[in-house]
Amino acid sequence: MASLLRILRFTRSLTPLYVAIIVASVLTAVANLTVPFIIGRATDSVASAVGGQVATGDAVRTVLWLAAALLAVELATTVVSNVGGWFGDVMSNRLRTILSVRYYDKLLHLPQRWFDTELTGTIVARLNRSIAEISQFAKMMSNSFATMLITTAAVLGISAYYFWPLAVLLIVVFPIYVWLTSLTSVKWQRLEGEKNSQVDIASGRFAEVIGQIRVVKSFVRERGELADFSRRFRSTDGTTRAQSTHWHSMDVLRRAVLNLIFFGVYAIIFTRTVQGHFTLGEMVLLIQLMSMARQPVESMSWVIDASQRAIAGSKDYFRVMETEVDPRTAAMLAARDEEREQRTPGSAAVGTLEMAPGAPVLAFREVDFAYEDGEDVLHAIDFAVERGEKVALVGESGGGKSTIVNLLLGLYEPREGRVEVGGADTEQLPLDALRSRIGVVFQDASLFSGTIAENIAYGRPGASEEEVADAARRANADTFIRRFPGGYEQLIGERGLKLSGGQRQRIAVARAILKDAPVLVLDEATSALDTKAERQVQKGLDELMEGRTSLIIAHRLSTIASVDRIITLEDGRIDEIGTPAELASSGGIYAELLALQDAGQTKRLARFGITG
Repeated sequence: MASLLRILRFTRSLTPLYVAIIVASVLTAVANLTVPFIIGRATDSVASAVGGQVATGDAVRTVLWLAAALLAVELATTVVSNVGGWFGDVMSNRLRTILSVRYYDKLLHLPQRWFDTELTGTIVARLNRSIAEISQFAKMMSNSFATMLITTAAVLGISAYYFWPLAVLLIVVFPIYVWLTSLTSVKWQRLEGEKNSQVDIASGRFAEVIGQIRVVKSFVRERGELADFSRRFRSTDGTTRAQSTHWHSMDVLRRAVLNLIFFGVYAIIFTRTVQGHFTLGEMVLLIQLMSMARQPVESMSWVIDASQRAIAGSKDYFRVMETEVDPRTAAMLAARDEEREQRTPGSAAVGTLEMAPGAPVLAFREVDFAYEDGEDVLHAIDFAVERGEKVALVGESGGGKSTIVNLLLGLYEPREGRVEVGGADTEQLPLDALRSRIGVVFQDASLFSGTIAENIAYGRPGASEEEVADAARRANADTFIRRFPGGYEQLIGERGLKLSGGQRQRIAVARAILKDAPVLVLDEATSALDTKAERQVQKGLDELMEGRTSLIIAHRLSTIASVDRIITLEDGRIDEIGTPAELASSGGIYAELLALQDAGQTKRLARFGITG
């Protein structure tokens, strides 16, 4: 229940809708309660006419008026309940929107480490399941709970008025039924959690497989993936059987107790009617009231069933919402909230990044780093890059080059040491300010579904068409873009799958060019291009790097030769730092690469991610 109350507090902006639904529920309950009285009065009128106590004509007029009153009540109930249902639908959708947007907002600002341990598909499955269960329960409860509560209270009061033992039996049945139902909850929730875990894992794998379907097909893994998917879902069959057996066994006990108590209720009503304490109309009235009281009790099982699903879903939801974000992200979010009222829609609040006089643009100061609790992958990394300098990182695959880029972007924090930008520790800088000053072209040209123009302008959503086209021309992408039927408005599919690898990479380069950040990071930016395309794009990159501070993870020795300095890495440690000319004669890693290239040792070069 605490979880559900937390949802209400979390969505307090929906209070007007909650109130409207409750008002409609109250009116519906009141209208429903008048029906037994009308029918009871009509029964007495008919019995009086049949017994000769009232003239037939008078009785006919009375029952017709009562029938008209019943019609009016039913029509009113129909209108009011549908109005309440409309508010319930709107409330449910807004609730889903609020929960979804906040969940997405949270995910966007969680630290990179959190995503390293989660499957993308599992995150999406959890979102869909949790929020669907919560919103469905909220809609059901808002449309029926108030009505059930009011009806139950009124029935207890009316029953006590006619004969107090009836009210006593009703008062007894509710806590007993709820108690018996609560006995089911602990085991039911545990089994539901087990089932949800298997479904989430299977759904996560499903999304992963669909996203890499070409790999699955090329390795003929369709049957294996299907078998694993089926195994996880089939495992939920056994859990469901145990869950259902437990639930329905308890339901038999609950209903048996309910039937026993209502046997006593009906026995009292019938006996007192035969003894003349109740008229036929009062008997009909009380029987209908008992039926109205029984409905909420019998509904308790599916109400609790839905609530248990919602509670389980809310636990998964809040488990994510309670995950701590990076303190820099928290500060950024607080600043965003403060400035939201003052900004125009679609604009972005970006913090400031001041350069300390004389400080290098970026520097690593004795940095050690480890992923999770593993061994350090970087050891005492110490170097600085001055304004306008081009520095290349060279080393074996897995040597720490991309990890350095990740630290620079604030995706992770050093275990020891400091990463500085403009003389300031990046752990003290607003993340939006830090990342807005760094343009990145990754080895994997990560594009989004949508148009080519949208992908190029991803870092500057307000860029003009001419600015987008200019960036594409400088990245040597304009020509192939204009060959598409839609040109810059061409849809490129999920992750840009409708484009070749080289085309995707050139769009990624254009995106970095358009961002026009003072610091540029090229993480093997031309790795997907053939030699001809690389030369074409490299010209744009050379222009982009002019006057900018650039950090380059080398892919080809031709690129390395044009930089100001080279930093070689071995086993996560800096081996050498110097100009290409200096390192060419030092006998270190770079000199070895040059020798391997001259000897045509392409296999050994590939160890360093170098193609010559």
